[in-house]
Amino acid sequence: MIIAILNEACMIASAVAVAIGWGLIRRRQIARHRRAMLTAAAFGLAFFLSYALHTLLVGDTAFGGPTAWRAPYLIFLQIHTVLATVAGVMGILTIRWALRKDFARHRRIAPWTATLWLVAAGSGLMVFLMLYVIFPSGSTTNMFKAIGL
Repeated sequence: MIIAILNEACMIASAVAVAIGWGLIRRRQIARHRRAMLTAAAFGLAFFLSYALHTLLVGDTAFGGPTAWRAPYLIFLQIHTVLATVAGVMGILTIRWALRKDFARHRRIAPWTATLWLVAAGSGLMVFLMLYVIFPSGSTTNMFKAIGL
């Protein structure tokens, strides 16, 4: 549970940094925008690495809530997963273009990237709350046990 809380804290910190960075660029504070967005990327990467290692080594936690909520939870989880994946890939492109000073491309994609990242972070928070706060947690299964190793 502690690792799940740390993961979620990294994702929320990343989203907050994106929101701050977006506000800074709208006020033409380019240097501060760059720092905020690189901070957002660092927290996003920390989340991804921590989540991947936790999933590999400890496992995934099953939904432990009421059966009536299982299908809506799984649909919500899948939507979150797709949004987070798309936002992550777009984030890599957005940062890459900014670092290469290809600001025409960066400006075209950045608002979409930020929006998707904020929605993915919000939906991730809901997944966290449904798994650990609102309903009791289900069992956690290590990937190696799940595939019979």
